[in-house]
Amino acid sequence: MTHDVLIIGSGAAGLTAALTLATRHKVLVLAKGPLTSGSTAWAQGGIAAVLDAGDTFEEHIRDTMVAGAGLNRRETVEFVIEHAPEAIERLVELGVPFNSDGAGLHLTREGGHSHRRIVHVNDATGWAVQAALLKAAEENPNITLLPDRSCIDLITGRHEERYSGSGRVWGAYALDPVTGKVEAYTARATILASGGAGRVYQFSTAPRGATGDGIAMAWRAGCRVSNMEMMQFHPTCLYNLDVKNFLITEAVRGEGGQLKHPLTGHRFMPDYDERAELAPRDIVARAIDEQIKRFGLDYVHLDISHMPAEFVIEHFPTIYEKLLALGIDMTKQPIPVVPAQHYTCGGVLIDLAARTDLPGLWAAGECTESGLHGANRLASNSLLECFVFGEAAAQDILKCWDDLDAPPPIREWDESRVTDSDEEVVIKQNWTEIRRFMWNYVGIVRTTKRLERAAHRIKLLNDEVGDYYGHFRVTTDLIELRNLLQCTDLIVQSALKRHESRGLHYTLDYPQTDPVAKDTVLVP
Repeated sequence: MTHDVLIIGSGAAGLTAALTLATRHKVLVLAKGPLTSGSTAWAQGGIAAVLDAGDTFEEHIRDTMVAGAGLNRRETVEFVIEHAPEAIERLVELGVPFNSDGAGLHLTREGGHSHRRIVHVNDATGWAVQAALLKAAEENPNITLLPDRSCIDLITGRHEERYSGSGRVWGAYALDPVTGKVEAYTARATILASGGAGRVYQFSTAPRGATGDGIAMAWRAGCRVSNMEMMQFHPTCLYNLDVKNFLITEAVRGEGGQLKHPLTGHRFMPDYDERAELAPRDIVARAIDEQIKRFGLDYVHLDISHMPAEFVIEHFPTIYEKLLALGIDMTKQPIPVVPAQHYTCGGVLIDLAARTDLPGLWAAGECTESGLHGANRLASNSLLECFVFGEAAAQDILKCWDDLDAPPPIREWDESRVTDSDEEVVIKQNWTEIRRFMWNYVGIVRTTKRLERAAHRIKLLNDEVGDYYGHFRVTTDLIELRNLLQCTDLIVQSALKRHESRGLHYTLDYPQTDPVAKDTVLVP
């Protein structure tokens, strides 16, 4: 099936690009699950932009660079922050019902920000943004939305009927899980907007589908990846054995929530950092991790019950309702929280036009390393990155459209030498093993010995999964396991290469920070 442009991913980055491209071209958007299953819909916080009279671009840039521990690329930071107000404007035009305070948009503040600059829709901004983008895309006759398509690999020159070593990307092979058939979806231009790789960890706030598919596919096709060791852990995920990955937004701390030892009630953040609960996420996550390990705790308490009840309910209606259903009244009692993997700061290397190393392939959002986040993402800069780079990819494709050839004939997917799997248990076992050793060996605090142990496990699993992939028909679970393992390998390789502690990469063997910040770039 041929379209003008193929977009892999139906979140903020993918739909932003689709809406701009659809003014002139036919666009196909593939989603792995339902169209709302990506990370965008889960984003509780908001979108950072300089909209306050006393705030400046320079201060937002500085806050971003401080959080990123100097690993950010300044030109990217400037580019994104200067385009933030117009991104918000476009969302307002699409009908996103941002909270207002009479004088204009209501701005909240989050950890690491020196000003109130977060526009939000209560505590469910992502859901409102996703709904508005999806409505606009569904109403656009030039956009085709195809849910439930699991992409396996990018189609490049080597899949052409007349083999070419050009590395030119022509689309992707994707599985329809209902029919079990693999189709080739081709296009003049392809945009990867497939999200992060959070599910490599046992505890993660990422949705079930965040298995690093785009990063793994781009790497296999020949793209460089950068800073994969920079995995952000959100300090406060609800600790509840029945409810997986429910996030307690940063804004709870921004509006006065305090972190306390669950047995003694001691407020411990001032012992670690003068900014206390408003310190950047890596510092807060490490502090909680240390409290849990030192005192043998399962969780710590996040307490905002000292604030007026109506204030708490008005600011955090979604969280309040959810917790109440679980028997926790956050206006009267503390919330049990643990850190959990939250955001993939590294990914496919892109430039300011969202171009990757491969002709015909652009990328935007959490699957990329644009230079915005550096060694740690500043709160609410992630949705912003999606809008700015989704738009940048679309504008660049429109600009160079006449230079983009139509796809040549492509070989069909060959499954003549495989059979249906007789042992699905292999997938489940390997998936569980990866997530557990990644949590224990490649978590918030690392050592070389632990990383080497992880690398050894990966080597064994690579053989096993490679053999399995070569013999059996693909399923969504198998595709995800293969991509998950590939991303795990990239994270551990990157972590072993960085001989310092910086931002999210904290290793007991190299506690110092080098005078010069260098990206960890892996070349396929």
